[in-house]
Amino acid sequence: MSVVTLGSLPTVDGVPDDLEAELYRYAVQLGEIVSPERAAADLALPTGEVFAALTRLVELHLLRTDGTTGRYLPMDPEVAATLLISPVERAMYQRRELADRLRDRIDAITRPAVEVSEPVGAIDSLEGVAEIRGLFKLAAEVCRDEMVVLRPGHDDDELLDDLLAPCYSVLERAVSVRVVCPHRSRAGFASRAKAKRLIADGAEIRTLSQVPQAAVVFDRTLAVMFSFDEDGFPTARRVRDRNVVRFLLDMFGQLWDSATPFAAEDTGYADAIDDLQQSVARLMAQGLTDEVVARRLGMSVRTCRRHIAALLQNLDAVSRFQAGVLAASKLTMTA
Repeated sequence: MSVVTLGSLPTVDGVPDDLEAELYRYAVQLGEIVSPERAAADLALPTGEVFAALTRLVELHLLRTDGTTGRYLPMDPEVAATLLISPVERAMYQRRELADRLRDRIDAITRPAVEVSEPVGAIDSLEGVAEIRGLFKLAAEVCRDEMVVLRPGHDDDELLDDLLAPCYSVLERAVSVRVVCPHRSRAGFASRAKAKRLIADGAEIRTLSQVPQAAVVFDRTLAVMFSFDEDGFPTARRVRDRNVVRFLLDMFGQLWDSATPFAAEDTGYADAIDDLQQSVARLMAQGLTDEVVARRLGMSVRTCRRHIAALLQNLDAVSRFQAGVLAASKLTMTA
């Protein structure tokens, strides 16, 4: 077996600062670590330091020991993170929920009787992926009847779907789930695959040209509204105010009624193509640029321009503005 060298890694007293990282790479490369002694010999390091680093890697769930042979086997980093972080997140949010319940109880006792129907401390803020995912995990665990999701288009769909992923665990308990997302979810291979998995698990999905706000409502009692700043950093508002939650549900209901059903067997934009092109036309009639139209509809500029070209051809128009006006006129006549 060839010796794995440390290259130019920084060292302190001859021991690499990132010894755990080097040992993990060594384990991944070989598929296993036979023994601390063998690893120490291959890496030309003190056995005691290697054994200590292996212990830390096991504690981090990046390595696991084979009970039969005593060898160390590498674990997937995402699995390791889940095993290590989930209990911490759960404990953190259980404390948050306890603090909220205690605050609500004190408020209920001390506020004047005439204000008894007014919610106190019903909206609070969260920041960062870990906090928002943790809230979604806890909310999903206690959700029993219904969950609705408003999922707008976003430049980083992976991050958005990563935030929402814990919510969909409710499908395992046959909780009703309805999702409204942009028409563009029908076009991309990855987004279609995700939508089909949700449908297969029992979710209902409909699409619109534009989804105005990212939000999730659990059991008509708790809403989480979230957005991203210019750097892509997520922030959320946890809402327990009954009037705000009711407003969000009413808005969702209106969007749901006007949205186009998304079936797993649909190909391309299917029945949504007319609505999508009408939305493109309305925005074109306002004199907006291709870039602004694309951003409003949550699609790439290239895709937007393909729809504009098709619209110009279908309407026999010679300019973008003329196409927008013609399409808007047709919409008015058929309304």
